[in-house]
Amino acid sequence: MYPSLYQINTRVWLTQLSRELGRQATLDDIPDHALDRLADLGFDFIWFLSVWQTGVASQAISRSLPELRTEFEETLPDLREEDIEGSGFAITSYSTHSKLGGDQALRRLRERLRRRGLRLMLDLVPNHTALDHPWIAEHPDYYVPGTEEQMRREPRNYAWARRKGGDRILAHGRDPYFPGWTDTFQLNYANPATQNAMLDELRAIAAKCDGIRCDMAMLLLPEVFQRTWGMAAEPFWPKATAQVRERYPDFCFMAEVYWDLEWTLQQQGFDYTYDKRLYDRLRDRHARPVREHLLADINFQNRSARFLENHDEPRAALIFPSDVHKAAALITFLIPGLRFFHQGQFEGRRKRISPHLVRAPEEPVDEMLRQFYQRLLAVLRKSVMREGQWRLLECAAAWKGNTSSDSFIASAWTRDADRLLVVVNYSANQAECYVKLPFNDLRDNRWQLKDLMGDAVYEREGNDLHERGLYLDEPAWKAQVFSLTAVE
Repeated sequence: MYPSLYQINTRVWLTQLSRELGRQATLDDIPDHALDRLADLGFDFIWFLSVWQTGVASQAISRSLPELRTEFEETLPDLREEDIEGSGFAITSYSTHSKLGGDQALRRLRERLRRRGLRLMLDLVPNHTALDHPWIAEHPDYYVPGTEEQMRREPRNYAWARRKGGDRILAHGRDPYFPGWTDTFQLNYANPATQNAMLDELRAIAAKCDGIRCDMAMLLLPEVFQRTWGMAAEPFWPKATAQVRERYPDFCFMAEVYWDLEWTLQQQGFDYTYDKRLYDRLRDRHARPVREHLLADINFQNRSARFLENHDEPRAALIFPSDVHKAAALITFLIPGLRFFHQGQFEGRRKRISPHLVRAPEEPVDEMLRQFYQRLLAVLRKSVMREGQWRLLECAAAWKGNTSSDSFIASAWTRDADRLLVVVNYSANQAECYVKLPFNDLRDNRWQLKDLMGDAVYEREGNDLHERGLYLDEPAWKAQVFSLTAVE
């Protein structure tokens, strides 16, 4: 089955609810009708971003860095100090934040989701902790140490950890290509005790939810950790995923991963891995690299998480003009894998909300885009899209010398008698082609093609469809989803 996921910025949502209620809202205040709507839209997973406890030390960093404040003021021109809660990825404890109602409120929310057939996904940030995590005082050996010389040479990558047991220089969390995240300290996966402690944390988290999204999961791979820190570490993910599934066989692991390490993490137990390559190729707006990307092994594609935006990426409505947005969405969400949507995407929000902030700006709803996503989600609720078989289709030249067929991306979904064709001219020019259809029973019938994303209905002769294929002559960025049925 191909599931759908909806990501919610928990703290931002509860800030909005707090204004409406005139008091501090918790997870218990999330309305039942809002959860009903998510179930009705056909989602399987709801990812509640940033529910864990954070601390004042990392919050102070968020409030003090000029470059962050500039970003926050661009998002919220009326920025207030209380809008900056600190990064939801600078975690002091994997217990539900007291402002959100604590673990009991999370348990009740999970039960409400479960009654509606929805599964709860939460965050795991395995690479680092907040500056004031209890391990700093109790187990400083869990962290990557530094020296005064390293701190002088790389002030963005090291800092003093103030402790009653004696101050130490520790490394900030980072990846090998950027300066450190100065509101965090880096965990040392070369230390077996660190790995065991994180395994304990992971097992405890797995008791509270149905899946986790693992932040920057590739940073724990031994080869990446070695390149970043010069220390050898044992593999973490194979034993982590195996141990959790011993107790929770259906638990879902989703990895944020880059650098072409997606397949590696799938082999180490992840159900789904971010497909950033597809997103980048869609942003470049050239059909051939996208089509070639979709030639990957079906097992890899089945375990790819497809998205047009998330809390790390710019808003899709900002990056893609409306017609390109719709074409990119049909390609992204009507292929195999996990369909990953982000709060505000359907309404055409244009301002990305930093995970340091707990308030969003007021923005108008793009009604045309909202209606588009309503139709798209209706298509995704069809059993053929959730349980059918998918294949990429060949697009042949409409006539000799016409190269515009290279602009098309076409695919087919089948399940029993149900058939859907997805055809997109992913280019800025008019294009023509013949789409080769994969069905053997087209002859001696007339066939109706109904566009589920619009109002168009066509009839075509089955013999012609069998011999030459479906002829398309489409304007730039035209995207359609056809149901194919025999005319009685």
